[in-house]
Amino acid sequence: MARRLAEVAYRVGVSEATVSRVLNGKPGVSDSTRQAVLTALDVLGYERPTQLRGVRARLVGLVLPELQNPIFPALAEVAGGALVQLGYTPVLCTRTAGGLTEAEYVAMLLDQHVSGVIFCGGLTEVEHAALLKRGVPVVLLNAAVDYAGFPRVSTDDTAAVRQAHAHLSAMGHTDIGLMVGPVHHMPSRRKVAAFTELTAASRGNHPVGHALFSFEGGQAVAAELLSAGVTALICGSDVLALGAIRAARRKGLAVPGDLSVVGYDDSAFMNYTDPPLTTLRQPIEAMSRAAVTLLANQISGENPTPQELLHEPELVVRNSTAPPPAAEIATARRA
Repeated sequence: MARRLAEVAYRVGVSEATVSRVLNGKPGVSDSTRQAVLTALDVLGYERPTQLRGVRARLVGLVLPELQNPIFPALAEVAGGALVQLGYTPVLCTRTAGGLTEAEYVAMLLDQHVSGVIFCGGLTEVEHAALLKRGVPVVLLNAAVDYAGFPRVSTDDTAAVRQAHAHLSAMGHTDIGLMVGPVHHMPSRRKVAAFTELTAASRGNHPVGHALFSFEGGQAVAAELLSAGVTALICGSDVLALGAIRAARRKGLAVPGDLSVVGYDDSAFMNYTDPPLTTLRQPIEAMSRAAVTLLANQISGENPTPQELLHEPELVVRNSTAPPPAAEIATARRA
């Protein structure tokens, strides 16, 4: 019993005495704290006291496109913890090979009468229409869509590209390329638009490549961009950036001696790669908590915020960027 009290108290962020009052049906505890304690019991796998078993936990779907990209587990961890503190039970829905699709997860969540859904990724028109029809509160968290009717919380992709380009330009790079995700991916499209505007009147080569969000995808497309003679690459994710570093080394190029690489996300362990990766850090904590707050407000009956909440990224400079190589090296590489 003592262990259960301690674990639940730690999970919710309250004292063991507060947990004890909830479990024994004592007064002096707010409704939100009481619900958070009951939800924590469910999440940790403990049975509720007999007198409390009729109180159902409120469910919120967390729909992720994948777990291989570290950014999605990071978003889910913060959002899930914030939901539990508000008395909701997060239900993690992740698309996997041979598993349920996102559309099937949406149907399942609707069948379970969820209180709301947070999408950390794609959303089809069919899913969008179904959720709007049912009136389910929804928040899009860094989602690759631009549908009206749902609040959105995103990283400012335009600001991210501007920061990366300014950093590389200040080092003396003029041949700067951009590698992002698929052409239909909304954050990638925004990065391309910002990059095109920045480089429209500047000298040098500025090729743009679209890749699958994977190490292998980054390696393949980066090899093409290197053939165009770039001395620096801005990448749409840290995974793509690591693929670009592998592509450079397979061509016998050093990073950052011959090629500077900037990632995006600041995923876990990017400070320990070889070389440590310069990247744009997404404000995961602030974004996830903002998404949960917007969802909770909708569930409480407030009208959703019509504007998109854009969060400023932070340029984290490490050892994967440096001044460009000598002109003769760049010329030899184009040959």
